[in-house]
Amino acid sequence: MASSSSSGLTFKLHPLVIVNISDHYTRVKSQMNPPVASTSCSNTNGSGNGGDSAAVVAPAPPPRVYGCVIGVQRGRTVEIFNSFELLYDPSTDSLDRAFLLKKQELYKKVFPNFYVLGWYSTGSDAEEADMHIHKALMDINESPVYVLLNPAINHAQKDLPVTIYESELHVIDGIPQLIFVNSSYTIETVEAERISVDHVAHLKPSDGGSAATQLAAHLTSIHSAIKMLNSRIRVLHHYLVAMQKGEIPCENSLLRQVSSLLRRLPAIESEKFQDDFLMEYSDTLLITYLAMFTNCSSTMNELVEKFNTAYDRHSRRGGRTAFM
Repeated sequence: MASSSSSGLTFKLHPLVIVNISDHYTRVKSQMNPPVASTSCSNTNGSGNGGDSAAVVAPAPPPRVYGCVIGVQRGRTVEIFNSFELLYDPSTDSLDRAFLLKKQELYKKVFPNFYVLGWYSTGSDAEEADMHIHKALMDINESPVYVLLNPAINHAQKDLPVTIYESELHVIDGIPQLIFVNSSYTIETVEAERISVDHVAHLKPSDGGSAATQLAAHLTSIHSAIKMLNSRIRVLHHYLVAMQKGEIPCENSLLRQVSSLLRRLPAIESEKFQDDFLMEYSDTLLITYLAMFTNCSSTMNELVEKFNTAYDRHSRRGGRTAFM
């Protein structure tokens, strides 16, 4: 497998594709490994026969899921918008072509501008059998893309566990062969996707967690961000002090970046900022006071109406007039 692609294509991947692949994998994995209720086995005749004990079943290997990715290609830019699942036949290492054509036809009715750009799967790396599936899709797209999602959790990894492969023809040992090459990509989002991802990120946990739990998690993330910012500022400060003492060589490019960063800070102390801030603050206070006065007036009107109603009933019996 080559290190990187030389096609010059620019790939833009939408979060919906990643969510769809992850959801597909999670559902298939849950169906393969359903939760088993723990049962205690006891021997009624008092004999401790080891053959009667329940055998420990080893967990099944992680499944692989397959599907197609759809989107548009404008010149040298390939934008992957969505995906749909496919049926895989492990005996023939191929996809259900009839199911694929049917799904493609249905998606064409809803999204007429979207085309099948390639396919997706899960795993740690591209396998040799993946090339058979890749070649089978070349009659639909002459240069399909392969989106691979690694479902293994790696807490030390900071990048997304998603890899996009292209296929290129290379001559290996005098024989031309198609191989997968790694392609770089960027995450592209629209407003609806940002709202959806934010909604999913703020969903309540399935164990019935309260709003306090969400608040604690939110404050913890803010604390971690501030802590990281503080540590990086401290490292930068130590670096500048060491540079000032002559312990390390002076780098003008870094000093220019630090100077540019520091010039942004006095901007919030300008007279125009103070005037705008005080005006905004005064407007907020006036709106608050106006709402308070409106609430007090409404409460006073209700009290006067109740008093007049009660006093009017008393005056009918005593011959007096209303108070207001």
